[in-house]
Amino acid sequence: MPRMLDVSDAVRAEIGDEEADRLLAGENAPGSYDCTSCRTPGDSEQERTSTVLFVGDETAVLAFAHAGCLPSQVVQVTEEQLQGAVRSIGGTGGDLATGGTPQRPVPEQAVLGVTSGLVLVEGELHPALVVEPTAPIVRPGSTGVGDDFLPLLIEQGFMPVTELVSVPPVLHGWSVLLAVGQLHAVLQPGPGGGQPVAWWQAHQPLQVTDSWRAAANKHQQVLMFAAPVGSIGRQPREDLLREALDRAAANGKLVAAALPLAGT
Repeated sequence: MPRMLDVSDAVRAEIGDEEADRLLAGENAPGSYDCTSCRTPGDSEQERTSTVLFVGDETAVLAFAHAGCLPSQVVQVTEEQLQGAVRSIGGTGGDLATGGTPQRPVPEQAVLGVTSGLVLVEGELHPALVVEPTAPIVRPGSTGVGDDFLPLLIEQGFMPVTELVSVPPVLHGWSVLLAVGQLHAVLQPGPGGGQPVAWWQAHQPLQVTDSWRAAANKHQQVLMFAAPVGSIGRQPREDLLREALDRAAANGKLVAAALPLAGT
């Protein structure tokens, strides 16, 4: 049975038409896999699946993700990170030169997973984005092995959240770029107060629901929640997403801000 795979033009350009066509025909793609974004199981025969190509200096490793977690894309990593990931797989996969397709994520390379949903706060539905990296985020230049994701965001003005009972303060200078009903980027202030730059940018614009877009237009802002890797996970329903947010908040693993809406 053909797999429900998405192979982006960038991935196709890297692996070649022949390999891409074999994947789409289901010859080299796994049926089940561990999503390289949320790390929960997926099935390319039952749900849309993105091909994610991690490219090092000499090696390329193909991984898979739920299409709702990540678009099909090429991610540049160091050769050391890539070889470490291949070793951690324990021989079940390898680089494309040997035809291997590892079914585990590259743990050292963090990718920001972004989920949209409506969150009920103070009796009103608010559009929200939930950001969770796929691996610990360390401070630039640090040689440590900790996770500095939340401290780095707090330094930017995001507020720790212990329970979701009120709308977080507006973080001026940041914004959410929505264009033609699609989510394009989260923008942050540019260096020296210059033009905003992308803190996160969708490889391909992400669709949002009509109700989410309507709520964003009503409030003219989007609530952004961020949590360390492993705190939220991929939640198939908004009620489960809210439960995961409440757990993360209670555990002291959630920051938030209200970001003005840019676009429509």
